[in-house]
Amino acid sequence: MSVQTSRRRFIDVHILQTVPPSNINRDDAGAPKEATYGGVRRPRASSQAWKRATRLAFAALGIAEDDLGTRTKTIADHLTKAIAGRTALPAEAAARLAAAMIAPLGITSSKKNADESAYLLFYGNRQIQQLVDLIADQAADLAALDDKALAKAIDDKAVKEVLTTGHPLDVALFGRMVANVPDIDVHGAVQVAHAIATHGAELEFDYYTAVDDRQPADTKGAGMIGRIGFNSATLYRYGSVSLHQLDANMGNPKAAVDAVTAFVSAFARSMPTGYGNSFGHRTMPQLVAVAIRDDQPINLVTAFEAPVRPGRTTGYAEPSAQALAAEQHTIATTWGAPALWTGVTHAFTGPAAEPLAEAFGTVHAFPALLDAIATELTR
Repeated sequence: MSVQTSRRRFIDVHILQTVPPSNINRDDAGAPKEATYGGVRRPRASSQAWKRATRLAFAALGIAEDDLGTRTKTIADHLTKAIAGRTALPAEAAARLAAAMIAPLGITSSKKNADESAYLLFYGNRQIQQLVDLIADQAADLAALDDKALAKAIDDKAVKEVLTTGHPLDVALFGRMVANVPDIDVHGAVQVAHAIATHGAELEFDYYTAVDDRQPADTKGAGMIGRIGFNSATLYRYGSVSLHQLDANMGNPKAAVDAVTAFVSAFARSMPTGYGNSFGHRTMPQLVAVAIRDDQPINLVTAFEAPVRPGRTTGYAEPSAQALAAEQHTIATTWGAPALWTGVTHAFTGPAAEPLAEAFGTVHAFPALLDAIATELTR
């Protein structure tokens, strides 16, 4: 079956997930991040926090390290070790070759540490090995050249081509921007919104104490006291993948479709780790809905501009699912913008079940939903 990813396709992912008392993404004061929406203060988790959690989840899904990227300021050290490991050159000589290969890119060094770049660079682990491939057979001869001759011998175009083609899954998805080297920018194929509660919630504080196990028996009081802010909420999470951009980034239509399902799986199963040991907050989503569109990405957060009220016996999740279904129906009917394809995973059996079926279609188990997405994208 052929894969035609040159067509405009946006894969919108809508998730409802209830998180217990937690502080998954804290602000500069250490409190859980919040935002005002619909005139109501609500718990929030930044898109950056969930993007990183998603990236880390790729490895848990079994994606090989060579097929993923690294975000670091120490690309020179990474390349140095790869050259030394492949060629058996001394560390100093390998570092000199690495510096010569990176120099033409114009990557600015940190003012505080000349061995680091001024900003985080995002590149593929396999791309580092491909850079080594360019010079491995002649490494000893190159190392014997003076600085001017070495700079002339390095194939600038080949180095740049390695870093601008064949991107790994996570670089292709999330993109790369280097302010002063736009030639190696990668346009991200994914949009991720800040996760936000479907309702208002109060910020609370846990006052905790720790006991010194070796304090004298007649000593009173705790060995340490502290305070952690927390809240709990049903979050609406949204992400969207541009398949045509992803195809352009990866240069492989089948790999692009595989990357979409990997993203949906990792995004749904991921969780920021802030204060994880203190709150044990990892849960699974209560709903994952996917809409494939050819017009534009559509965030359904407007379903919650009026904060959801909890049901007497259902909490916030089920009425949030009903509101989401209603908004999806509104987009399709009132605005005349139906999705090309929809699918959903959830376990609601109460009042939300019928509206969800009307809005998103037949319920799938999550693995079947991923298979259905891939089938639709290769149709």
